[in-house]
Amino acid sequence: MFKKATVLLGLASLSICLCLMSNTYSRYVADTTGNIEALFAKWQILVSNTDVTTSSSTDINFEPVIEENIHTAANVIAPLSKGYFDIEIDPRNVEVSFKYSIDFEIENENIPDLMITKYSIIPASYIEGDPIEIINLDENVITNSFIFDNNIELFEFEPFTIRVYFEWYEGEDELMDDEADSLIGNLAVTENNTFNINANISFEQIFE
Repeated sequence: MFKKATVLLGLASLSICLCLMSNTYSRYVADTTGNIEALFAKWQILVSNTDVTTSSSTDINFEPVIEENIHTAANVIAPLSKGYFDIEIDPRNVEVSFKYSIDFEIENENIPDLMITKYSIIPASYIEGDPIEIINLDENVITNSFIFDNNIELFEFEPFTIRVYFEWYEGEDELMDDEADSLIGNLAVTENNTFNINANISFEQIFE
């Protein structure tokens, strides 16, 4: 009888002990807040020193360079004139792959022989006089892609210049005759006409 009572007491004591431990354990609650910091990838592109990523639309004027001709006044165009303008692009503050597209619109529809013909990509390391690869322009559009390289420590895109060439074509395939050419010169006297090119430039992040 004594032994049986001892066993029951032991079981009862063990049961109470477990309940106390369970209740005690449930009161230990720990709360914490973890801070996760991740930097946003940079997205800033300068076109001719103008930040074009802070606004949906930006107007920039590109200064043309017209080849000198002893038979034509300086800084004006006439039949056989040639020239170019530079679009300077600085993507050093871009940390994603991206592509750009430049779509040219020539406003002077009555001068079909005055056209954009070619372009060149000139790196920042270019020295005047070095050879430049000249690429024929198709459909008045220039496109290109740049891939961010995570395998290079402190990788950074380099600035570059797109040089766009134009000319007033004279030859077998010309669309304007001498009378049409002369009309433009006459209008320049009375209306101070200008040759206008719109360069619609867009930049877009590449995801794939």
